Amino acid sequence: MKYTNRKKALVLLQDGTIFYGKSVGIEGTATGEICFNTGMTGYQEIFTDPSYFGQLMVTTNAHIGNYGVHKDEIESEGIKIAGLICRNFSFTHSRQDSESDLLTWFQEHNLVAISDVDTRALVSYIRENGAMNAIISTDVDNIEALKKQLADTPSMEGLELASKVSTKEPYFIGDENATFKIAALDIGIKKNILRNLAKRDVYIKVYPYNTKFEELESWNPDGYFISNGPGDPEPLIDAQNVAKEIIKRDLPLFGICLGHQVIALANGISTYKMHNGHRGINHPVKNLLTGKGEITSQNHGFAISREDTEANQDIEITHVHLNDDTVAGIRMKNKNVFSVQYHPEASPGPNDAQYLFDEFIENIKKAKVNA
Repeated sequence: MKYTNRKKALVLLQDGTIFYGKSVGIEGTATGEICFNTGMTGYQEIFTDPSYFGQLMVTTNAHIGNYGVHKDEIESEGIKIAGLICRNFSFTHSRQDSESDLLTWFQEHNLVAISDVDTRALVSYIRENGAMNAIISTDVDNIEALKKQLADTPSMEGLELASKVSTKEPYFIGDENATFKIAALDIGIKKNILRNLAKRDVYIKVYPYNTKFEELESWNPDGYFISNGPGDPEPLIDAQNVAKEIIKRDLPLFGICLGHQVIALANGISTYKMHNGHRGINHPVKNLLTGKGEITSQNHGFAISREDTEANQDIEITHVHLNDDTVAGIRMKNKNVFSVQYHPEASPGPNDAQYLFDEFIENIKKAKVNA
């Protein structure tokens, strides 16, 4: 059954374009913004990354599922993508320590996934025409009904999604006797960010997305962190207000991805929805402070305005994306604040940018000495 007589399936794009494929064995329909990731490995981390909430994932790697799944390779509690579109779906897996095959894991989460799609043609189409909403379905004979359902799917622009993925209650990570304490605002945080902080002698308290600064401050942390996450940063007024209060007090602050955009907005720098975003594990970035290049893991569909950033006297651009010259990192000239648009924690991806966690710790040390 896994290999033969699989039901037909389709991808219907917002502009009416259709790509056909086959169901991997889970019937149903899923909607969301379509996007693609160019990573050649790390599919489980991608599927569980909260930044992908509400998105249909197209994987450009031809084979998905070939090494199964493992509990140590998830970045959140459960799958966050809305659905999967791939070329070849592997029903068998060959890694010795894998705990399950991918299909069983998808069935447990009732995730609609389709394969045998011409993903090269689909990704080329998205590159040319931009990210847009789409629907995947095994109900291939009901195109008009699917078009109506797709029309009712909200646009990612203006969409607040942090509340859908953030923790409901504060929790702790790390050794309570660690040297440093960091308050992390969870607007879609990845587990490996927390692991990277914890292994640097840090005790972290993770707070819900709408927590006020006063509650974070009451724990008396040494530094503050604003996480990655899904959706449009503009509706995240509470997070922007937290960033403004931290900046006003000149406290150590680090932001990644959506957190980077929140910090920019707190400084009056606008954000915009990109044509199709950056998603993959081989994105080239230049560190303007050192002149060195970095290969980075990225996952974002919004970016901060370069024009606004260059016009802001309080902000310095520290990193640029070498493919399109977009802003990939900033720091405040007279405040203990910096952020990057990419993922130094990787998972999946290279470790070129892990030094950023060390820089955050050094900023905290300096602040403690000067306190």
